[in-house]
Amino acid sequence: MNDFDEIRPYHDEELPQIYEELLADEAFRKVMAAAMPQLPFEVMAQKMRACATKLDFQKTFCYPFLKELARKTTQGVSMDHSLLSGKPAYTYISNHRDIILDSGFLSVGLLDLGMNTVEIAIGDNLLIYPWIKKLVRVNKSFIVQRALSMRQMLESSARMSHYMHHTINQKQHAIWIAQREGRAKDSNDRTQESLLKMMAMGGTGHTIERLMALNIAPLAISYEYDPCDYLKAQEFQQKRDNPDFKKSKADDLQNMQTGLMGFKGHVHFQMMPCINDALESLDPSLPKTELFASVANIIDQHIHAGYRLYAGNYVAHDLLNNCDTFSHHYTAEEKQHFCSYLEQQLARIELPNKDIPFLRERLLTMYANPLANQLASGDR
Repeated sequence: MNDFDEIRPYHDEELPQIYEELLADEAFRKVMAAAMPQLPFEVMAQKMRACATKLDFQKTFCYPFLKELARKTTQGVSMDHSLLSGKPAYTYISNHRDIILDSGFLSVGLLDLGMNTVEIAIGDNLLIYPWIKKLVRVNKSFIVQRALSMRQMLESSARMSHYMHHTINQKQHAIWIAQREGRAKDSNDRTQESLLKMMAMGGTGHTIERLMALNIAPLAISYEYDPCDYLKAQEFQQKRDNPDFKKSKADDLQNMQTGLMGFKGHVHFQMMPCINDALESLDPSLPKTELFASVANIIDQHIHAGYRLYAGNYVAHDLLNNCDTFSHHYTAEEKQHFCSYLEQQLARIELPNKDIPFLRERLLTMYANPLANQLASGDR
């Protein structure tokens, strides 16, 4: 078990010490004061110290915060878990739209269904301050280590894979992990085969048996509006104009804050069936590259089929392709509303050499791709 100490969530018996460290951290106190201004510090500290488990902490702080955030920044967050039995612990592999809320809203929805929250895979590139690293580990996160040497990366991947297998099979606790490192900036969601290779390092048996042991359940997350869409479009131009462009820590913070506080419209979480039956039908003697490509394709098809599409997705497709193929899916008012929204987001982009046609095309592509992928999945 000590092998996991560097990456695992805190054990419940470790929480009192971590609470005191967080409460003594000035930056953490400022963040909590901003997030829960109605809660005096001493009351917050008392409530925190009373949380004996990570789930207690989530129910006391995270759940009400996310419920209120959903009320303020969405037109409703819905979840459909009906295609899963709810019995085994699942590894939810999803497309990745928001840095914090994909896993946050997922856990809220599971609690509302009377289920347990998930353990969350989070990249260490986001843990830019010590208090953030502590807080996410209190919040049931395990750490994906990045920016390592090749040898260190192999060791880290093996450790994480063994941890995931341990969590699903010994702890019987569900996991959420994004299908790729970072968000798909153009919403063209594809599962990275390297993720599947990592997952197959743990467990026993041949590759398919190892993946089946994780009870993979694809999860399609659909946001009507992505508050970070203009930041993603801006990054596309920055990388086009300067191939060496890299986001700063300040950029990551801006993306997190914008994703949290920006308007998202309707949000839907669609759990798709566990893929174990599909995995069992694969030939285990396939070359590894072919096998992982097949598994990635199975996950992608499930996610694409599970999207909930909104008027903006159809409008974006038609505007991008200069046609009215899907005009029966939106009204003139909905088209006008979406076009006004695009102009508003374009106006928020601050670049000295702003390329409006390029940026508009990037924004339209973001909203058109879920429809294009669902069409390609054969689900329409």
